[in-house]
Amino acid sequence: MSPFYLARSASKLVRRITSEVSVELKILSEKWRLLLAGLVFQYIHGLAARGVHYLHQPGPTLQDLGFMILPELGKERGYISETLFTFIFLSFVLWTFHPFILQTKRFYTVLIWRRVLAFLCASQFLRIVTFYSTQLPGPNYHCRQGSPLARLPPPQNVAEVLLINFPRGVIYGCGDLIFSSHMIFTLVFVITYQKYGSIRFVKMLAWCIAVAQSLLIISSRKHYSVDVVVAWLVHILLHCGVIIMLLFPFVDISFLHRYTVNLVVFFVDKKLTELPDRSAGSASILPVSAKDKDTKLKEENTRLLNGNSGDSADRRPRAQMNGNHIENESHVDSESVKT
Repeated sequence: MSPFYLARSASKLVRRITSEVSVELKILSEKWRLLLAGLVFQYIHGLAARGVHYLHQPGPTLQDLGFMILPELGKERGYISETLFTFIFLSFVLWTFHPFILQTKRFYTVLIWRRVLAFLCASQFLRIVTFYSTQLPGPNYHCRQGSPLARLPPPQNVAEVLLINFPRGVIYGCGDLIFSSHMIFTLVFVITYQKYGSIRFVKMLAWCIAVAQSLLIISSRKHYSVDVVVAWLVHILLHCGVIIMLLFPFVDISFLHRYTVNLVVFFVDKKLTELPDRSAGSASILPVSAKDKDTKLKEENTRLLNGNSGDSADRRPRAQMNGNHIENESHVDSESVKT
């Protein structure tokens, strides 16, 4: 490969990245509030998880069907679950930023992270409510009776409470069980790629990885099986609640539907506009603000009142007779069409 070709390719890549950055910054300047709120809530969720660790009471591990079926990985192999989750997280982050490099631009990175953070925050809010409602004895090795990490000592100052101690505080946390935070992130990422991704094989692989992640979480004893099951139910009902009720009308899932779908779907799908499809090839595909949308509606109404269609290509003069618009030399009687 010649140096000239390499230099030309590098120049194109730099121009592409520069152009993408300018577009994303323009969107970010208008849509930064929800992004900031989502990032702040990640910290709040971490504080809540640390707070419940102070309340955790170690005790005998509860009877669990998943524990009976799946062997325990133990302290030596517990890293497998975290390694897979790290792979899922980094893969999704890199995919959301691929429009800066590749030409296949189907979405805007800022907009897709707004939706992801909205789903995460709503699900994490429900999670905080559940694990503070009932504290279960942690099944992981560091949360059992006799472990010095099973309970946090009383805080000596406010700074100690506000310090999440990432990532050690997350890995060795206890008490924040129902439902699994790892599965929240995993399923939100997989469902997002299912909707906005383009490679069918990757979609199938992502669902297989999500199932594998579920089994590894139970095998590593990070959560009880119910924590993983509830996480799946939250996101299945979140996106497919109506389908389930149609296929299985005899199943009463109204309580879960009220718990998840009405809150999360209303917040995300009703409050956030759908992502524009960048593959359409339109240059002016940026999200339209409410002010611009009202202006366009007013212009459209003005054109219709003046007897002009919304199509900019249709600029033929029209005469008006007896309240009916007639195109010059091409009028078709609507009554004759009906007959």
